[in-house]
Order: sequence, then structure tokens, then C-alpha cells
Amino acid sequence: MSLPDRTYRVAVLLRHNLVLVARDPGHLIAYLVMPMVLMAVQAPLYQRALRGVAGTTQVVSGMLVMFSLLALSIVGNAVLAERTWRTWDRLRATPAGAGELMVGKAAAVFAVLLLQQLVLLGFGAGVLRLRLGPQPALLAVPVLCWGAALLAGGAALAVVVRGHGQLSAACDVGGLLLAGLGGALAPLSAMPGWARAVAPVSPGYWAMGGLHAALAGDVAGTVRDAAVLLALAVAAGAVVAVRMRRGWTRTALL
Repeated sequence: MSLPDRTYRVAVLLRHNLVLVARDPGHLIAYLVMPMVLMAVQAPLYQRALRGVAGTTQVVSGMLVMFSLLALSIVGNAVLAERTWRTWDRLRATPAGAGELMVGKAAAVFAVLLLQQLVLLGFGAGVLRLRLGPQPALLAVPVLCWGAALLAGGAALAVVVRGHGQLSAACDVGGLLLAGLGGALAPLSAMPGWARAVAPVSPGYWAMGGLHAALAGDVAGTVRDAAVLLALAVAAGAVVAVRMRRGWTRTALL
């Protein structure tokens, strides 16, 4: 099987999945508009409480992490739709391999996650005067790794839950819980002792740490936190792979 054929099939699948996302942009628009409104409203409060620059960094990174966790629903719905529509087995009957199908699906959703993060960082820098640090390019490391963790985590949820209701509840409740524990709603230093102790359990903790380290130009801290996010992405991806091999498309849905 030639590489051009595989590239063509992946490109067709990618275009198809981008069209599906574009036809239902409601969640993406909401997860772009709401955090920008909250950033603008809360920025003065955080800036006064944390003395200027630190406050801006907290509100921008916190809203980015919280709403990207809520955006797990975008990832989950993209995968769960293949179950509810019963289309995955039909796709497997085409010449495209399982790897090509997953790349075509994942690349489209990954692009949406990256778009969300870039728009929110751009809003923070352009409107709230967020300082991008001595090495702005360093931000690409936590952004890409956080996107990978979200992509794998959302897919893992989608192959475990039994319907869209369960997915919505898991994304909304779980997203807010993980964001709060990770320090997205308040700095870790202002949180109770028990919350600080369990904070590393939340992926949001490592995303916040990676973003703060990148904005401060701390290469070692950025790489450390990004490595944890990648490890979480690999673990979630393993869940997806195992579940798919066991025939998740034939699992009964509520």
C-alpha cells in the first residue's frame, strides 16, 4: 500500500471530520466567548489581589485550563457520535486502516483544541496585556502537550460512557472539579491544605504549572510539567486502544 494512497485517505477523513465540526460550532463558540468575558471581568480583581502581572497570568491561564477541560465534551462527542450513529464498523470496512481512521478523526479535534488555546492566549496578550515571557515560543510545549492530554482524555471518556447524557455530566462536573483542584479558579497558595495536597492528581495542575513556567521562561519546569501531560495522554490513549479492540462500537447505548 503506497504512502500517497494513505496520505490521500487521511486527508479525506480529516476534511470530512472538519466539516462535521464546522456544522456544529456551538460548543466551540461558547468555550471561546465565555472565557474571554470572564477574563475581562475578573482581570482587575486578580490583578489587585496578586499584584499586577501575576494576576493577569492567573486569570488567563486559569480560564484557559478550565474551559479547555470543559471542551472535553467536543472531543467526546466527536468520538461518541461514531457509536451512536453505528458508523465505525462501516468505516472499518473501507480500505482505510484503523490508524488512518483515528488520525483523520483525532487531527480535526486536535486542531479545534489548539485553536481554542491560541485564541485565548491571543486575547490575553492583546487585550489584557499578558506578558508572553522571554521565550514566547516556549508556550508551544505546554499548549501542544495539554492538547494531546485533552484529546486522549476526551476519547477515553467517549469509549467508556454509555450515552451523551453521561458524557455531558462527566465533562461538566469533572471539568470544573479538575479545574478547581488544579488551581485554575484560585492560586494554589490561596487554597486549603487538603486541596493543595491532592492538586497534583488533576491534569489541570500540570497544565497550569506548564503554562506558568513557559510564561516565566522556565525551560526545566515547562518540560517537566509537559512530560506529565504526555504521560497522561499515553495512559488515556491506551484505554482507548484496549476498548476499541474489544468492540466498543457494539456496546449498548442508553
